[in-house]
Amino acid sequence: MADTTVAEVTVELAALEDPKIRAVNEKHGDDHGVNLSKLRALAKQLKTQHELARELWQTDDTAARLLATLICRPKAFERDELDVMVRQARTPKVHDWLVNYVVKKNPHSEELRLAWFADPDPVVASAGWALTTERVAKKPDGLDLPGLLDVIEAEMKDAPDRLQWAMNHCLAQIGIEHAEHRARAIDIGERLEVLKNYPTPPNCTSPFAPIWITEMVRRQQAD
Repeated sequence: MADTTVAEVTVELAALEDPKIRAVNEKHGDDHGVNLSKLRALAKQLKTQHELARELWQTDDTAARLLATLICRPKAFERDELDVMVRQARTPKVHDWLVNYVVKKNPHSEELRLAWFADPDPVVASAGWALTTERVAKKPDGLDLPGLLDVIEAEMKDAPDRLQWAMNHCLAQIGIEHAEHRARAIDIGERLEVLKNYPTPPNCTSPFAPIWITEMVRRQQAD
């Protein structure tokens, strides 16, 4: 499906729209009704089409933007282009996919991490924290882990939802991956009680950091 137009893709996405899926997604702040498995199947058909991805992003439509993150060439975006895109990505799923599928694979990801980390916009800052969490797990050398714990301890409790979630993930990752900081990470989680009562489905791990850390460490040790 090379040289596909935005108009053709829009028709495809409209055909995938399901009112029931939209109703569920809207409860989470996502204004689209497309089954994500079907969206991924469409992306597989389209394959990589970077210019089409750029055009889909400009439509400001959530389903089109999700598709754009799947068919773009992540390394082809300029730093400033990604900075604009993360500020445009206001729905949780678009923001999440943009950071995870595009920014993390881009050569400017570290530069953007540093720029976004303390951004006054909490949604942009949450992207900086998500990139930091990735480094905590995969490339911790050079990170000030005690300093990160200081910021989490001081700011997570009162942070807006998306930023709080990202900081909590970073807290858990530090506790899971770095035994020397585990006791402090658990202690911070217990005192702040962030996401302590988060409704967690059966067979899923609670996002409450002390439970999350303890369970993931148990699994690692069991392996």
